[in-house]
Amino acid sequence: MQQRTIGNRTVSAIGLGGMPMSIEGRPDEKRSIAAIHAALDAGVTLIDTANAYHIHADEVGHNEALIARALREYDGDTSNVLVATKGGHIRPGDGTWIVNGNPDYIRGAAEESRRRLGVERIGLYQFHRPDPAVPYRDSVTALRDLLDDGVIEMAGISNASVDQIDIAQDVLGGRLVSVQNQYSPRFRSSEPELEYCTELGIAFLPWSPLGGIGRNGAGEGFEAFQDVADARGVSPQVVTLAWELAKGRGVIPIPGASRPESVLDSVTAVDIDLTPEELERLG
Repeated sequence: MQQRTIGNRTVSAIGLGGMPMSIEGRPDEKRSIAAIHAALDAGVTLIDTANAYHIHADEVGHNEALIARALREYDGDTSNVLVATKGGHIRPGDGTWIVNGNPDYIRGAAEESRRRLGVERIGLYQFHRPDPAVPYRDSVTALRDLLDDGVIEMAGISNASVDQIDIAQDVLGGRLVSVQNQYSPRFRSSEPELEYCTELGIAFLPWSPLGGIGRNGAGEGFEAFQDVADARGVSPQVVTLAWELAKGRGVIPIPGASRPESVLDSVTAVDIDLTPEELERLG
């Protein structure tokens, strides 16, 4: 497995997003745990989650607890696995997502995430989404305090703009290690943040990295991905992830999955070296 860097940690170039295992339409836990174990077998050492990945109001942290269980039950060494979680979202149980950037909430949520994950320090903790009701600097101050208090090992932000990256860097004293934004063939508006992270040497973690590439192939407007995939004899999902990896050495896609076969397909993207002609065609 190709390796990349987040802060002081080396992780697999392809991560695993845990959200599909815990929100609406989620499978039974047996299949989800099998998917996590398949990822570990394939050399995946970055798993992304959040306390808000759940359905019902009384099961906050469902995905964190599921991942912790899968790691405990894995018949192998998991000491090099970086579990990245997030705080700043609330799901009241009616299907909606509500932001909460209150520093006290974020600090408390991190403590609860640490308990669910069963760790002394959370490897990577990320502020999930800006709250218009709370100054961004105040929200990120909670990350600074968590770092200083040893609750978390590294700090990141998600769904952030270039200006917010600068604010976070300032508040954290240069200790920001990652930015997790939506980025895919369909959603490219985070290109400035990706490029800025590359300039700063900060990891960029595309969430929903397969947007525009459906289970049955590339959607309308994304035929180039299907064409390159057909020519190479791989899935368009693999080509999409390889395209993202080629965007910069700090780019680490985290495709969500709940099926072992999806995980095993995704990780093969590290073996695809797209040509300059293919990259130009994909855009």
